[in-house]
Amino acid sequence: MEIRWSEGACIRAEMYGETVTLSANREGLLSLADQLTALAEELPGSHIHYDEYNSLEEGSCELIIEKKDFGPEEGI
Repeated sequence: MEIRWSEGACIRAEMYGETVTLSANREGLLSLADQLTALAEELPGSHIHYDEYNSLEEGSCELIIEKKDFGPEEGI
């Protein structure tokens, strides 16, 4: 899976208690949308790691997004 970023993308992930807040500018949101679309086409167990060392703004908490197949009783 190719991870691409729009030029100027800025994303921050912050943890407040049990809540994760993801803040991003337009380019960051478009980049995330493209990456989540690509992840949706991958096999279950595929995932993307985000942290301040490879993609998020300084001071961000680590964020992992994983594709998982849930049974019908687990879905929304």
